[in-house]
Amino acid sequence: MFENFIFDLKVARKKSGLTQADCGHLIGSSKNVISQIELGQRVPTVSELCSLSLIYGRSFDSFYADTLRKVRKDLASKLKSMPSEPKGWPGSFARRRTLARLTSRLEEEANEII
Repeated sequence: MFENFIFDLKVARKKSGLTQADCGHLIGSSKNVISQIELGQRVPTVSELCSLSLIYGRSFDSFYADTLRKVRKDLASKLKSMPSEPKGWPGSFARRRTLARLTSRLEEEANEII
């Protein structure tokens, strides 16, 4: 999964016509940081990833598409085996609402992917 992510970053940079030095400058870092990210030696910070997303005109989600697919599948599976709600739990209503909304979002996104 991470290999796809770093490949996408490298391709996006090359399509943009920017050098590693250009991108390093724009994110307030260096050519070396961009190189390390593109080689998979360093994971970008959230701030760096947001900056690169804006620079390349790509959505944050598009860089993490493979990871998001796996996480969605894992969450859907884990929802089916949730532990029982503790008796008298003051957050019962919020818990049920949160789990219902999560289930709904996962179902909607699964339908969008198909």
